Amino acid sequence: MNLSQVFARSPSVADKLFPAVFVDRDGTIMQDADYCSNPKQVRIFPGVPEALGRLKAAGFKLIIITNQSGIGRGLITMDQYRAVEEKVLRELGPDLIEATYFCPDVPGQHSSWRKPAPGMILQASREHRIDRSRSFFIGDKEIDAECGRNAGARTIRVQTGFDRDTTGTVADWVTPDLAAAAKIIVDLANE
Repeated sequence: MNLSQVFARSPSVADKLFPAVFVDRDGTIMQDADYCSNPKQVRIFPGVPEALGRLKAAGFKLIIITNQSGIGRGLITMDQYRAVEEKVLRELGPDLIEATYFCPDVPGQHSSWRKPAPGMILQASREHRIDRSRSFFIGDKEIDAECGRNAGARTIRVQTGFDRDTTGTVADWVTPDLAAAAKIIVDLANE
């Protein structure tokens, strides 16, 4: 066997897939401020930056997945969305979030990206080399749990958004907040 055959059989670093935690923004990372258009409305929940830091330290890529139909409805502009997103990232801390994916589509129109469709997760997985079978989705709404499930990730529904009733959820776990969800994920990663 020559060296080229040895290297051809060894998986390279470029072939490696990584686990991720996909996280909803409004109602999960920050208080939901219907169609948030002003950075002054951003209120990160207590403990969220630290919880996300524990997930990153455990080896997970962190990717925000968010529906933003306010753009499609004409209620907020792209510049307003970007200003809010920049404030969220600044408050979470540097080098914590790998990427953010958002969908401006409105409910009722055909969309492969609008949650519960898995399009944003599938795109993020391709672009960031994500192994969805080792990944999780954390969100406050049932469409978040459905989106994660549709993409092949395990799901955790948090009770920090407007709809706290989780009766009949498809989520694998229900927790009071993102910190409790992060604990479940880190504990599973350490098993």
